[in-house]
Amino acid sequence: MKKVLLIEDDIILRENTAELLELSDYIVTTAPNGKVGIEVAQSQLPDIVVCDIMMPEVDGYGVLEALSKNDSTKHIPFIFLSAKTERKDVRKGMDLGADDYITKPFEEEELTSAIESRLAKAAILKEKSEAPQPEEAEQDEELRTLNDLKNFFDDNGTEIDFEKGQLVYEEGDHSNNVYLISKGLIKCHKLDENGKDLTTALYKEDDLFGYTSFTQNTTYQETATAVEASKLTALPKSELIKVLDNNHKVTLELIQLLTDDLTHVKDQLLQMAYSSVKKRTASTIIEFAEKLNRKPNQAIRISRNDLASVAGVAIESLIRTLSGFKDMGLIEIEGRNIKILDIDKLQQIS
Repeated sequence: MKKVLLIEDDIILRENTAELLELSDYIVTTAPNGKVGIEVAQSQLPDIVVCDIMMPEVDGYGVLEALSKNDSTKHIPFIFLSAKTERKDVRKGMDLGADDYITKPFEEEELTSAIESRLAKAAILKEKSEAPQPEEAEQDEELRTLNDLKNFFDDNGTEIDFEKGQLVYEEGDHSNNVYLISKGLIKCHKLDENGKDLTTALYKEDDLFGYTSFTQNTTYQETATAVEASKLTALPKSELIKVLDNNHKVTLELIQLLTDDLTHVKDQLLQMAYSSVKKRTASTIIEFAEKLNRKPNQAIRISRNDLASVAGVAIESLIRTLSGFKDMGLIEIEGRNIKILDIDKLQQIS
């Protein structure tokens, strides 16, 4: 029977998790914090460590670092178990050398499956005289979530800087790449039959965009432009297709992302069809502030044309509406800068 060391400061979760692992035929040893966990790991040498991150004494990152520096424990598989779901937290854990990262709440099968997988991998590596090259090991890793996919972009994509106003791609270009935004704001737009430029979507930091058909060799159906200085990571569509072919869980996550995008587009169309010019303008100002990660009291610098394009109103109507909002004390205008003064009343515009 394989030995599992469970390091968790929440006593109820620790006892429940230990019980379910024991029912799965593991010998379980527990520790209430990172300091004790390090001592137990070094004295008992478990087959695998499952560790929380936010703990007293020593946190999970500290535990992993300590075990990684000890020759007797550095090869023990290590799984983080944490409520921290931000991509930066996942990335930090994996960069430190964790074998897996499971977020709370979790399914019993998810945890036992991860443990079985990591134990099997450790057994295979132990049988081989030489460990596989890092590139091969990376390819064997299963991608489960959009966070995993974005990490794949970071590791395998090409980083490109775009100046404000620079085209990322143009409508009709071959759709060779899909992009992840590391920094900045990107707008997608296209000309209608009357030659009017319409903004179709706004993408902020950590968003994916540029995906077209994954089964046909199609061109981009719209133009993408940097609204502000931006840093993007480009991944060839052919590489992304390979990833999706081999990682069905992340494919489902991407389908959900596309579904959410469609829902947002439908909401925009309904607003453009039935909302007043004032309502559309107010909603667009708020949307730009959110996309630019601005607080209500921070000014946003955005062109009137972009505001009008997203809101679906004529530029003359937009200017009149902005003047009205200024007179009502809802916003402040200084040149091209707009500062929201009363977000509650702005949200209530009908």
